[in-house]
Amino acid sequence: MTRTTTLGLSGPKEESRSSGRGLIGTTAVLCLGLLFAVAMFAQQREITSGPGSPRSFTTFEAPGAGTGASQGTIPFSINTAGAIAGMYYDASNAYHGFVRTAKGDITTFEAAGAGTGAAQGTVAFSVNTAGDIAGTYIDANNVYHGFMRATTGKVATFKAPGAGTGAHQGTVPVGIDTAGEITGTYMDASNVYHGFMRAATGRITTFEALGSGKGKSQGTIAIGVNTAGTIAGLYRDANSAYHGFVRAATGKITTFDAPDAGIGKNQGTLPVGIDTGGVIAGLYRDANNAYHGFVRAANGKITSFEAPGAGTGGFQGTGGFSVNAARDISGPYLDSSSVLHGFVRSASGTIATFDAPGAGTSALQGTFPLSINTTGDITGTYLDGSYAYHGFVRTP
Repeated sequence: MTRTTTLGLSGPKEESRSSGRGLIGTTAVLCLGLLFAVAMFAQQREITSGPGSPRSFTTFEAPGAGTGASQGTIPFSINTAGAIAGMYYDASNAYHGFVRTAKGDITTFEAAGAGTGAAQGTVAFSVNTAGDIAGTYIDANNVYHGFMRATTGKVATFKAPGAGTGAHQGTVPVGIDTAGEITGTYMDASNVYHGFMRAATGRITTFEALGSGKGKSQGTIAIGVNTAGTIAGLYRDANSAYHGFVRAATGKITTFDAPDAGIGKNQGTLPVGIDTGGVIAGLYRDANNAYHGFVRAANGKITSFEAPGAGTGGFQGTGGFSVNAARDISGPYLDSSSVLHGFVRSASGTIATFDAPGAGTSALQGTFPLSINTTGDITGTYLDGSYAYHGFVRTP
């Protein structure tokens, strides 16, 4: 039996057999996460390639996280202070949100109205410097809604105007900036994606990238927002190919494609992270369905890169998922056996690879970095030999 994973480097239709995880999986990959004060600490050494001394790892579990296949802890975002936001799957495959302090204390939380069934619940996607968290919750009818959790613990819920109310439709916030502005995507009643920006006041502006398709699972998907209010994301055209966009705080949208990006269905350019200066990190899928990392400078210049050891076959390769103010980029790569490994690329282009202790070594197991902060701390998840998820922090 072919195994799939929600966090794999795949398109929305390829990442999971479970329709309930489709929209979550899409935002996590482009892209792209459970309850109290117990964490399992494992200070161990990484496996590295490239210059530099070994770094240390702390692995952890959210209290209440399930231990079966496709269950466990998934950190999505780390802020400057080292606070981490994410989600966990429990033993019933329901989602729950969590926040972990730099000291290791974990608090879990639920958005009011979140469902309790499989593929329902609360997902925390992003945390800003103040500790405010943005994410989505899935209700008992499998409809998606947005939320913002303040540092006080108060959770405010919202939905984008035009968001659908059917199963697997609705509002999915993904990024939050220092001012509390939130960006993300919503799916309408026709299953088309649209971008939105929610101001700290609660006012929501929707937008479309020029060239976005109008068919099912096409449209505009906003992912990251920086301190200037600049948004990075992607759109899927009428042929279901991906393209990148950057939206200035003024509302002006510029579209772009990485060199050598494919133009077929589920091929193309997928921006994921944006730093304070407007530098964008991401990945693209070529005409042979292999993945490559890229960095786009604020002036529009695009540089592609490969992690050492990355596979070159279909659905293998390198993905840039997060970029910090120093222009360090972190993300996963899939080797020739489709095993996941982590990497960090410095602004100079030097790449070091690493594996979390306990990471599995079979296909679609391994290490999946998701976020890097200004001090170079990296968080993410790893899949063990049983395909269970575990959280980690890699410190410089």
